Amino acid sequence: MSARIAADGDGIVATGAIDTDRIADAVLGCPGVAQLHGGRFGEIATYLPGRRVSGIRVDPTASAVEVHVVGRYPASVAEIDRQVRTALLPVVGGARVDVVVGDYAGPTESTPIRPSDSAPATGELPVPPAATP
Repeated sequence: MSARIAADGDGIVATGAIDTDRIADAVLGCPGVAQLHGGRFGEIATYLPGRRVSGIRVDPTASAVEVHVVGRYPASVAEIDRQVRTALLPVVGGARVDVVVGDYAGPTESTPIRPSDSAPATGELPVPPAATP
């Protein structure tokens, strides 16, 4: 499977056959995956017209997909890796898949349905309320 991918100054923009929404849906369907993980500062993402998909990065120079996830305890990293690669085989074909487990969620923690469609990180820190004497 080939895909045309263009590098943009702000990130990676998918322009071809690799469908990041299908990738996200397949990954989120894995029992060992709690959600996609955008990285510490939201830097792991694919930028699409008018939105971004956090936790998925498509390499513009190679046929490769990088997927960052929050694992669901008690699944091991090896189990999560196997589940994600198996789920993505029909979606990305022969593209290389790199799986990164960036965090773990407990077995009963609730997760958003599609956290990957969130707004981009602003890079601003919240300001604590002023202390009153």
